[in-house]
Order: sequence, then C-alpha cells, then structure tokens
Amino acid sequence: MARSMEKPRTLDDVTEKNKQPWQLTEIIDPAQCRLVAMPDSTDAANKVARLLYTNSGVGVLALGSNGIQKLWKWVRSEQNPNGKVSEVSEGLKATANVVPQQWQPNSGLLMTNDVTGVNLEEAVPCIALSKNDSYVMSACGGKVSLFNMMTFKVMTTFMPPPPASTFLAFHPQDNNILAIGMEDSTMHIYNVRVDEVKSKLKGHQKRITGLAFSTNLNILVSSRADAQLCIWSIDTWEKRKSVPIQLPAGKAHNLDTRVLFHSDQIRLLVSHETQLAIYDASKMDRIRQVYVQSILGHLKVSHNLFGLAQRYTTSK
Repeated sequence: MARSMEKPRTLDDVTEKNKQPWQLTEIIDPAQCRLVAMPDSTDAANKVARLLYTNSGVGVLALGSNGIQKLWKWVRSEQNPNGKVSEVSEGLKATANVVPQQWQPNSGLLMTNDVTGVNLEEAVPCIALSKNDSYVMSACGGKVSLFNMMTFKVMTTFMPPPPASTFLAFHPQDNNILAIGMEDSTMHIYNVRVDEVKSKLKGHQKRITGLAFSTNLNILVSSRADAQLCIWSIDTWEKRKSVPIQLPAGKAHNLDTRVLFHSDQIRLLVSHETQLAIYDASKMDRIRQVYVQSILGHLKVSHNLFGLAQRYTTSK
C-alpha cells in the first residue's frame, strides 16, 4: 500500500487545532485513589514484572517474573454495564469500582514463556500487545513467544538468546513487524510471517529499555540504559539523531529509560528514575521536565504526575 504523502503534523498544529491549554490534574485527596487486588498469587516468589492494559480497555495483562502471563477482564455487571476498565465521562477515567476477573480459554491453557536455562533473577521480562489485542508477544530471558490472545496458544517462538531481548514493540500498522530491543544494545526489525530479521539497528551502547512508534512522524524512538534516546526513520530504518536526556548532577546513567507516545503521536513521554519529561518529538524539543530529588519530592511529584499519566495515555 502506498504511503500517504501528507506532511506530518507538528505540536504547533495540534495546539492550534485544539485551542485548549494542556493542564495537569492534581491528586490531593487519598480518597481519589483506589486499589484493586487480583487474588491469584499462590507463589510468593513470583512477582508481576510487567503490567499493561489491553488497547480495548476491557482487561489488564500481567507478565510474572516466572515468565507466565495472566489476563484479567472487567465483566459486565450492574456496577459496570459496559464491561470495561474505564468509563466515558469528560474523557476516559480508570476505575477500581469493579474487581476484574481472571480469564482463561476453556482449554485451561496458560501463556507460558520458555525459560529453559534462564536465570530468572537476571532476566529482563518484556511484553507487547498488537493494536487489535489479537496477539501478545513476550519473553523472560529466553526465546520471544507470540501468543494468540483468544486461545493462549503459542503461535511461534523466535530470537533465542544470546543476546536476550529486553524490550518489544509491535509496528502499529503491521502486526507481522516487530521491533525487538536486545541486551547487547542492538535492535532487530523482525518479520514474523517470513521468520526473518529485516533490519538490524545499531546506535546504542547499552541495553535497550524502551521503544515507541509514531506513524504520524514516521519514526521509531528507542531508549537505552545510559539515558540516551535515538530516533529512527520507519521508511529506511536509518538513525536520524541521538538525544541525551538531562540528568541531575551526580546521578547514574545506567538506569532504565522508558518512552511512550501520546495519542497525538507527537508528544513523547520519557520516564527515568530521576524524572518524567515531555518532548515534542517532531523537533525533539523538551517541553516539560519534573525531577524526583527525594522521597518527599517523589510523593509530591507523584500527586502531580498521576493526572499527567492518566491524561497522557488516554487524551484524544
């Protein structure tokens, strides 16, 4: 299919169109926060290593440190007639009013990754969902496994270590194309259908800790464990630029850095143990940055950024 030649939008275009200032929502009352417990933990040594919502908003998927994935869904009820994790009223708001139920196919299968010969204490669990929630791929120090979300069956496995995968992302327009960040700092663009690595990207010095696609800007942003961001062209897979994130003096550079695009596909949220920052990815200009400098500061920032994270991932 021919790629649209429409000029990618910039943040200025979005601001002009919306005509509304983007403001943070501050949480000041503990009663505004709720806790949902998922009563399924029988193994005290197994922890939730990665957690994400389904794109449809009807479930939450957890990858355990033992390599097993479990799915919880919000079922229809009088309290939750839509059967979703969120309600539509002045935007999308996450709710914990209804406890989700663990879901499995009739076969009783579990989505279990291959961890043969893996030291689970050193493994870096990683997980990604396809845009239509049909497939989930994950790894826990071993091969990458592609699961069918309806049957929990393993469709295929690939990329056996070494090096081990450390971050996974589906191409947003083609479920057959995967971006796989590796422990050795490389990234592989892998085509599942033909079982082939189409491109191998090199530009980092430490393991890949985050990947995010923007089809609006035709870029892939990667982050690594040395606080560097790299921007790659989706068309050619060539590196456009490398951008260091600004760290407080004396802070270590070997900490995980995560990246996430806003729904406008232009604003980029960068998460690091020392800070949260927002960039205009069309120019890679930093728009806002909030440091976490102490435990007290962490609590204060958490109040401010709770609303930021909620609006950032759900605003249209």
